[in-house]
Amino acid sequence: MKTAAAYIRVSTDDQVELSPKSQLKKIKEYANKNGYELPDKYVYKDEGISGRNASKRPEFNRMIGTAKIRPKPFDAILLWKFSRFARNREDSIVYKSMLRKQCGIDVISISESLGDDKMSILIEALIEAMDEYYSINLAEEVRRGMMEKISRGGLVSSAPLGYKVVNGELQIDETTYNTVKYIFDSYLAGNTMLGIATDLNEKGVRTKSGGTFENRVIKYILQNPTYIGKHRWCPDGSQGSKSHYRNNSDTIIYNGSHEPLISEEDYNKVQQRLSLNKCYARETSKHENALRGLVKCHSCKRTMSLLVNKGVKYLQCTGYTHGKCKISHSVKYDYVYESVIDSLRNVDIVHISKHIVQNSNQNRNREINRQIEKEKLKLTRCKEAYQAGVDTLLEYKENKERIERRITKLSSNIKQNDILTQAKIIRQNILTIIPQLLGNDVSLTDKNAILKSIVDEVVYDNTTKRLHLFFCSTQ
Repeated sequence: MKTAAAYIRVSTDDQVELSPKSQLKKIKEYANKNGYELPDKYVYKDEGISGRNASKRPEFNRMIGTAKIRPKPFDAILLWKFSRFARNREDSIVYKSMLRKQCGIDVISISESLGDDKMSILIEALIEAMDEYYSINLAEEVRRGMMEKISRGGLVSSAPLGYKVVNGELQIDETTYNTVKYIFDSYLAGNTMLGIATDLNEKGVRTKSGGTFENRVIKYILQNPTYIGKHRWCPDGSQGSKSHYRNNSDTIIYNGSHEPLISEEDYNKVQQRLSLNKCYARETSKHENALRGLVKCHSCKRTMSLLVNKGVKYLQCTGYTHGKCKISHSVKYDYVYESVIDSLRNVDIVHISKHIVQNSNQNRNREINRQIEKEKLKLTRCKEAYQAGVDTLLEYKENKERIERRITKLSSNIKQNDILTQAKIIRQNILTIIPQLLGNDVSLTDKNAILKSIVDEVVYDNTTKRLHLFFCSTQ
């Protein structure tokens, strides 16, 4: 008896397809009538997932990966319809061809019976083209329906904090609307977004999704026109992505039928203040930083990143800017950089030796552990590539053995240090790099690389206004 696998998919946008249970029932009936054995382990289900993109269907990818095993685990893949396999002709052609030519596995639609003659090939291609047309047309119809709903002021998105959806309309949520009012009133009163987020987190208040508040969440609420009786929608669907937090050029803002939580006057005042506060900027490639990734917060050990306020560079704890560290460590960038240079210029071999005795093993092991974690991540990706059908079993085995050898070598790479020799090497390196760090001929990016060759991290303590340098081990 031949063995078969079953692939079942149900998308959320198709109201005429059979349920997963009904699809499996019909597939089993077909298998029994046509001499196929259908083991439970070869039943693959993707529920609530579109067929437009194969990479986003985990069970489909697991099935393809299993199909590539030698000897082949099954002889055919049974589907209710070809549209369950793919609604993208490119995916359909690639995967069907691979399964049939490389694996010797047929893809069979139990409700669209085809023969083996050349006319059947043409009919199958026509079915696939119709499926893709249906999918594209459906997306256009959905968008057209949403535009029609927008023209009537209807709701086409989920309810934000402070509202709930009742019978397709927004209504004020009595349990959360006070949080929204507090955010707007507090910001108008002069509180910062960080201060508001910290206050709410300390009170145990949570976001719409149950998480903690951060600057970006507060900013999104402050910029959301829903709170003045309007709706916002992006036709390209980007409201579900990170661009959700800012307006795109094609964003549509229209009047809704719900009750506002905030007056337009207060909302406009908030927007004016937000515009004035844009002087703060996150560290970007436009702002080169010789201390990038080196300076750490004494309180929470998180990295301090570069901010620019009216042309003046500051370092601030990233945990604090996200409301996760309670102590501000704001300090001028130039002060930190100059202090690092002074510390390097004045450090002696005795100090370096003491530091190495205390920290070299810890630093070395930390770096080894980092490398081991990277190799473990490679191992995970290697397995995922095999499961997704990208690599063969032989390729997976060879890659796995190579990575495991590397992990074993790293784990055994522990040596005793000659402390005094290391200290002398570090001191000599410091004397060599100081002129480069002070000169203008070396870029900030290169200065950062030079510093990282000597300094492992710089911890800034805001309470004492002191910096603590930790040197890299020479091993």
